[in-house]
Amino acid sequence: MRALVTGATGGLGLNLVECLVSDGHQVDGTGRNYAIGKQVSDMGAVFTPARLEDGDALRKLCHNIDVVFHCAGFSSPWGQRDDFVTANIVGTTNIVSACLEAGVRRLVHVSTPSIYFNFKDRFDVSETADLPDKFVNDYAATKRDAENIVMQAATQGLEVIILRPRGIFGPHDTALFPRLIKVAKRGRIPLFDGGNAIIDVTYVENVVDAMVLASGAPVDVTGQAYNITNAEPISVRKLLEKTFKALQLDVSFLTLPYRPALVVAGAMEVIAGLLPNRPEPPLTRYSVGVLSKSQTLDISAAKECLGYQPQVSIEDGIERFAAWWRMQQ
Repeated sequence: MRALVTGATGGLGLNLVECLVSDGHQVDGTGRNYAIGKQVSDMGAVFTPARLEDGDALRKLCHNIDVVFHCAGFSSPWGQRDDFVTANIVGTTNIVSACLEAGVRRLVHVSTPSIYFNFKDRFDVSETADLPDKFVNDYAATKRDAENIVMQAATQGLEVIILRPRGIFGPHDTALFPRLIKVAKRGRIPLFDGGNAIIDVTYVENVVDAMVLASGAPVDVTGQAYNITNAEPISVRKLLEKTFKALQLDVSFLTLPYRPALVVAGAMEVIAGLLPNRPEPPLTRYSVGVLSKSQTLDISAAKECLGYQPQVSIEDGIERFAAWWRMQQ
């Protein structure tokens, strides 16, 4: 197939491009980072810099494309609402319009399980589970809006599949583990309520496998959203201990009670919101909540409909990430 990968310069996008090229597909990649764009080209893909708000550029990129993998977006626990709207709503609207106009066969859209989060313990959450009356932050809210835009395109003849991967980690990760490493180098790692919350994470190669499976899945399983995880629920504390051990970082943990931490994070958000450019506070309510409350996902639909089965365990994934990280340093 001929594939277009948006967000090709991000962690997931880079891994996906590498996989598709190695499988012999013709791959076009787009993103805003020119420097990392060279890596995309070096992998054997055609890289074209473009912004998600540039509808004309996206229409040109979708010409003669069979499958679009929409990895691009603004993912952050904090930021300006306009930035989330531009990347996640306007950008998705433009890529959907480009797909429909160019006659693209299928769109595989990467969303997020953050839309489920409601500051409560939730286990085996399915794709049809109730969503919060109010989303936890602008990221979750705009990603849900993006899902609705994609689903609307399904009524117009575009084959769509939405994936909701949880806690992606692995080579080229610039978010999850690097943030933790940065905190670790400052001193002690805060653990809310002892780090006993049970969570799901997903090694990036498993997410890539799910995306490839989604691109070739039968038409009758399109028009749906699918949870993607490693299917290995693990406590926050154990995940961190395994990660820092693999990275050979000697860290200590500071146990903090959940409720006071949530109040402090809320105060930090208020202060940050009053400052010029609204800088990200050291602690956000979402960060406290997601590390304090258990959330695991039911991936039976992805297994049954897409044939998804995680191939790389958390243990092996952490070792692979650590080897890659040491090489980058």
